[in-house]
Amino acid sequence: MRDAPPLLDTLALWLGANFDLPLAVHNPRLVTLPGPELIAMRYGDGARIAPDRVVALYDEATATIYLSDGWTGRSPAELSILIHEMVHHMQAMAGHRFACPAARERLAYDAQDAWLALFGEDLQSAFDLDPAMLLVGTVCTH
Repeated sequence: MRDAPPLLDTLALWLGANFDLPLAVHNPRLVTLPGPELIAMRYGDGARIAPDRVVALYDEATATIYLSDGWTGRSPAELSILIHEMVHHMQAMAGHRFACPAARERLAYDAQDAWLALFGEDLQSAFDLDPAMLLVGTVCTH
């Protein structure tokens, strides 16, 4: 487990100023895990998912951001992963509710894309996420 660095405060301020998210009472815990453990947390044991498909996730019950153990935060793309999960933390701390899990992803991806744009990148160039994939991942299907 890592202590929450001042970086989280800075990212939270940026998110609050740019996306009208209220600041959380406390920062999330940061924990790094091997890819297979992240996949098991997200999809369950025995899931057949490519190791690079889950690089981070947020656990609302414990207010913890889990990052891949290869995450360093040394690039705009890697920091954007933390931005994405910080959105989920701030949404949870504010008590935001959504029709389905996919619906909460829209703002997280918007914030991630805006962060990347500050560095001349976007979700497609950094993560090969095109608009169609984003639409599928952010719309309730029930």
